[in-house]
Amino acid sequence: MMRYTVVRGGLGLLTVRRACLSPRSAHSSSRSEYRPIKKVMVANRGEIAIRVFRACTELGIRTVAVYSEQDTGQMHRCCHSAPLEPTGQKADEAYLIGKGLPPVAAYLDIPNIIQVAKDNGVDAIHPGYGFLSERSDFAQACVDAGVRFIGPSPETVRKMGDKVEARSLAISAGVPVVPGTDGPIACLQDAQDFAKTYGFPIIFKAAYGGGGRGMRVVREYEELEENYQRAYSEALTAFGNGSLFVEKFIEKPRHIEVQILGDKYGNVIHLYERDCSIQRRHQKVKTPV
Repeated sequence: MMRYTVVRGGLGLLTVRRACLSPRSAHSSSRSEYRPIKKVMVANRGEIAIRVFRACTELGIRTVAVYSEQDTGQMHRCCHSAPLEPTGQKADEAYLIGKGLPPVAAYLDIPNIIQVAKDNGVDAIHPGYGFLSERSDFAQACVDAGVRFIGPSPETVRKMGDKVEARSLAISAGVPVVPGTDGPIACLQDAQDFAKTYGFPIIFKAAYGGGGRGMRVVREYEELEENYQRAYSEALTAFGNGSLFVEKFIEKPRHIEVQILGDKYGNVIHLYERDCSIQRRHQKVKTPV
């Protein structure tokens, strides 16, 4: 599913998020024959995993959860085999991943996740948001393993997951964007030079991830170095890549989204617009559905 994000004040970016569970949206499948999805793994945790489990349960699709050692007691990990009635919030199966790793690193362990999927007859993997959802190497690993990636093709994920390339694509499509660096910055000096040209405030952003991680607003020169280091460290931890780019920060923008849903057959619909201006830690506040 593609999402066009328009912010009042001149920012327009095209990003890629989650695709629906319909087999028609499984862009990663290069085969023409229809193969129904019977078992879905969600390579994520918490609320997003629970939402996907609920949708799968309504569709009659078996679900698989993965969890880190630290998340053993989390709701998304609990299975229907527990002495509770199935609610659609719990998975039918659950498997440990990333043994011995910190929690975030566990959910970024691509070889382990793929192996668990293959060992347990998983037809498709839903990445949720954050973690591996914008990692083209994960989408490609699914394709190579013969497991359907519920989302765009690896090439599309690469283009949209790379925020610098996404900016370039937006510019080439005639979408206005705020001033920003042409590529990931190589050092703190690049950020200092950008600030001298465009003035404060500026914002550091993770070049290869989203979800509000790896983002730091800088309002004066004395804050540059500390926020550069923090943004780099956070991006590295969350996405396995600490690359950053810099943009001019817009104060109190309106964040309006129009979500576009398409499949590999060329069918495209839009889901109308929504105002995502209310945010916490650079991430829109979502309400349960």
